Amino acid sequence: MHALPNLPDQPLTLFTGQWADLPLAELAPLAASMGYDGLELACWGDHFEVQRALNEDGYIQSRLDLLAAHGLKVHAISNHLVGQAVCDLIDERHREIVPAHVWGDGDPEGVRTRAAQELMDTARAARKLGVKVVNGFTGSSIWHSLYAFPPTSQAYWDAGYADFARRWTPILEVFREEGVRFALEVHPTEIAFDLATARRALDALDQHPNFGFNYDPSHLAYQGADYLKFIHDFADRVFHVHVKDVWWNRGNGDVGVFGGHTSFGDARRYWDFRSVGRGNIDFERVFVALRDVGYSGPLSVEWEDARMDRVHGASESAAFVRKLMFPPASQAFDAAFSTERQGGS
Repeated sequence: MHALPNLPDQPLTLFTGQWADLPLAELAPLAASMGYDGLELACWGDHFEVQRALNEDGYIQSRLDLLAAHGLKVHAISNHLVGQAVCDLIDERHREIVPAHVWGDGDPEGVRTRAAQELMDTARAARKLGVKVVNGFTGSSIWHSLYAFPPTSQAYWDAGYADFARRWTPILEVFREEGVRFALEVHPTEIAFDLATARRALDALDQHPNFGFNYDPSHLAYQGADYLKFIHDFADRVFHVHVKDVWWNRGNGDVGVFGGHTSFGDARRYWDFRSVGRGNIDFERVFVALRDVGYSGPLSVEWEDARMDRVHGASESAAFVRKLMFPPASQAFDAAFSTERQGGS
């Protein structure tokens, strides 16, 4: 039994990206048993296949029926892996994450072009599914220049944002036509990875109304960016929320914020993702800030913790978030002092 009921319009969902090794038929009952209201379906594994959604009669209804059988709904889908290839400098790593029809012959410009088409198709599939938000990545042609040596001019970075706008504006126009919004997860390796670059991305797109953000405090916090300020500064652009925790200022001093080419879970690391409630993110302040700016969409747990069993972690994460999901005030807390409300004169 849930300790506190969540708001009817603010479901607690589980992002399925880290569970893509499980068929949806196995994950759905597991997610329900862990305490979730719905799933944010990843467009990899068998969870939500864009081309099947567009071309196979009955496919979408079969997904919805499968979720409904376990009391679950879908409020967003995510296509991070294909989105990454739209602007990236393509290398052999991308072959492992994009569908074969997107990779094709591996020619970099061809991969980017096919990835863009797949994102347009994702918008079309989202409309058919009945969801209004697609989360994902954009990739970046200038991420490799993060540390400005060789000396990097603003003109060089401007060209990267122009490349982003050239590739993403046609995609976003399809999103507009379909009545769906794209939410970039602000994240290292993307065109926007902190508050300054998020503003720059919006400016590059001339504030396109269908472009916003999938807010995830974990990717901001370990960099030193203000993850609470982000909510207030981009209040009208927070289209979706990932609940993911992280700790930082850890390790043995061997590894800094850039990660030292170590793997997650390495005890030397300065930062690492943690199960929700076990890191340094102040989620109570996050949820208050989201309430203050009027966000009432899904709270979607993205569970990552290299040290912990994922079923244990995702279960405790759901319980942790439930404790912080409180209904809004129905009246001012000091209204009882009003003599007028008490019937006095």
